[in-house]
Amino acid sequence: MRIGILGLGRIGAFHAETLSGLDTVESLVLTDPFADAAKAAAEKFGGEVVDSPEALLAAGVDGIVVAAATDAHPALIRAGVEAGIPVFCEKPVAKHMSDGVAVLEAVRDRGVPIQIGYNRRFDAGFVAARAAVQGGELGRLHTVRSTTLDPAPPPAAYVAVSGGIFRDCSVHDFDIIRWVTGREVTEVYAVGGNRGADYIKEAGDADTTGAILTLDDGTIAVVSNSRHNARGYDVRMELHGFRDSIAVGLEDKLPLRSVEPGVTFPAGTPHDFFMDRFTAAYRAELAAFTEVVAGSRPSPCTVEDALEAGWIAEACTLSLHEHRPVTIAEVRGA
Repeated sequence: MRIGILGLGRIGAFHAETLSGLDTVESLVLTDPFADAAKAAAEKFGGEVVDSPEALLAAGVDGIVVAAATDAHPALIRAGVEAGIPVFCEKPVAKHMSDGVAVLEAVRDRGVPIQIGYNRRFDAGFVAARAAVQGGELGRLHTVRSTTLDPAPPPAAYVAVSGGIFRDCSVHDFDIIRWVTGREVTEVYAVGGNRGADYIKEAGDADTTGAILTLDDGTIAVVSNSRHNARGYDVRMELHGFRDSIAVGLEDKLPLRSVEPGVTFPAGTPHDFFMDRFTAAYRAELAAFTEVVAGSRPSPCTVEDALEAGWIAEACTLSLHEHRPVTIAEVRGA
C-alpha cells in the first residue's frame, strides 16, 4: 500500500522510518510546511515529497498519517475522510473539545476509519494487564494507580500552547485507564503545584499533579504526573483486585531506586525518553493502522475513544482551577 505522512518533525520522521520497514507498505508520500524536513525524511527513508496536503491526498495514497501540529489535526482528519482515505492521527483530535466534537459529528457516518494515536494500547505490558482484567484474574478491581513522570519539562513555547498538563500528558493515563479496565470515569478531583520551572506557573499550568478518578463501578483510580523526574521517564500502572494485583512497567529500566538493603532491582539503565520507553508500541500501532487501511480490522482507537479521554482532562483542569470535585457529565454539558 501507499501511505502519506503529513508532518515530518520528530514523531513524523519516526513514523516514516517505521512505515518504510513494513512489508505491506510499498511507498510513502511526504509533506511538511518546512520543505527541508520532508526532503530529509525522503532522503533517509525513501518516499515522494509533495508541497501540500492537497497534493498528498491526490497522490493515490491508501491511508494517511497525521503528525502535524495539533492545530492542523481537525482540518486534516476531515480532509482525509472527505477524500475517502483512512486516517491515523496523533492525539489529540483537536486542541479544544468543541472542535473535537465538531470533527466527530462531521466524520461519524462517513464510513472511513480513523485511528487516534494512543500508543500505550499497543505496549506489551498494558496489553497483558487488559487481558488479565478481562479474564477475571484479578477479581473485581478496587484500586488503579497510573503514573507518567517526565524527566524534564517541555520548552516554554510548548507549554504556552499545550492546553495544560492534564490535556497533553495525563490524557495518556486517562485513556489507558479506560482501555485496561473497560470502565468509564464519572467524577474527578485534581490538585497541582509548581515546584520547578517558573514559565509553567506563568502559563497558568501546574508542573506536578495528582487526580482521583471515580470509575462507574466504584473503582478508584489515582493518577500521578510531573514534569520533573530527574531519574528518567517513568510510566507505570498498578491494578489491585480482590483476587490479585499486577503492575505494568515494573522492569529493569524503571527509573526508580530502591533503598532496601540487598535489593538490586531495578538494575538497568533508566528510561529517559518516551520514544525509548514506547518504541515497540509506536511500531505496533502503525502496523495495526496498515491492517485498518487493508480493512482487516476496525480502528483500535476511535475518535470517540479519544474524546472520552479528553473529557476527563477537561474535568481535571476545571477541578484543579476551582478546587472541587467535577463530574464528567458537568463538562460535557458546559
